[in-house]
Amino acid sequence: MIRVLALVPYPAGRAPGQRYRIEQWAPLLRRGGVQVTLSPFLSRRGMDLLYEPGHVAAKVQEVLRGYLKRLADALWPGSADVIFVYREAALLGPAWIEQVLGLRRPLVFDFDDAIYLADTSQANAWSRRLKSVTKVETICRVARHVTVGNEFLARYAKDRAREVTVIPSTIDTDVYQIQPRARNRVPVIGWTGSVTTMPYLMALAPALRRLREKREFELRVIGAKVDIEGLAVRCLPWRAETEPDDLRALDVGLMPLPDDEWSRGKGGMKALQYMALGIPPVVSPVGVNTTIVRDGINGFHACTEEEWIDRIALLLEDEPLRWRLGQEARRTVEESYSARAHAPRLARILTEAAA
Repeated sequence: MIRVLALVPYPAGRAPGQRYRIEQWAPLLRRGGVQVTLSPFLSRRGMDLLYEPGHVAAKVQEVLRGYLKRLADALWPGSADVIFVYREAALLGPAWIEQVLGLRRPLVFDFDDAIYLADTSQANAWSRRLKSVTKVETICRVARHVTVGNEFLARYAKDRAREVTVIPSTIDTDVYQIQPRARNRVPVIGWTGSVTTMPYLMALAPALRRLREKREFELRVIGAKVDIEGLAVRCLPWRAETEPDDLRALDVGLMPLPDDEWSRGKGGMKALQYMALGIPPVVSPVGVNTTIVRDGINGFHACTEEEWIDRIALLLEDEPLRWRLGQEARRTVEESYSARAHAPRLARILTEAAA
């Protein structure tokens, strides 16, 4: 059994990227002879405060607590054969922890966003100066192997790392399954995300208001509080245990994105969640979305306001089309984006690194 110490930023079950990049793979890795132990930087209290405005003193206290924990990890990595770092070992500062550990154990580095841009949320603008712009590059050079979520990120990593492998973000197809459900009296358009990605949805508000003039629908938002004038909006808190059921009520799933470098590094997880449940997505054709969603086959692309209105309206009005695209969407996930298909690839990388 290969023993892996996984240094992750957040407590288990609290961050979508972390859940889909390592947490959901852990049971599958164990079957392949790889035992993963998670070591989060933030405590649950720290996570609760992370995106709340203010609380600077408490946030500083949580960061210091996290650094003390990471100091212990660096000095006493225990019986770990391999160190796995998702995104970064610590939320702030340079890559000294990864550099120390890279000298003591083989290190595998994974990231699924363009985190080399060193972006910060508006709630934590105070921490921007404490972000290291060379951190990701340094970890790439230290790592024995780098895994990334898509080819766009791989192009960055290949100039800086010894070995790079693309492992897309995946869906647990045993949990995300199509199930019979009652037809909605009013069609439901949905979006799932967080306070940090909510501006992407709000950019779509003018198109949704115009669509509402033509067609009645409910907008369901999971994971953020949104109020859009002129729309019937139902907001649900994000909960890991109910997430698949909360999404199943949707007739159409939305994934709007701006066409910028940060968005081109994204893994398309929103679209994959909808698709795994047989929900046809309408997405901005940005980055990996153009690979995951084939326009008119398993979902739709939309660039302009007119295209968003037309594609969503078409799906709302044509139930057989929704079903046909939804079935093909599910097939895409099963064939190319299932956790069962890709977890063994990470197991091989970790085993080879240990050797």
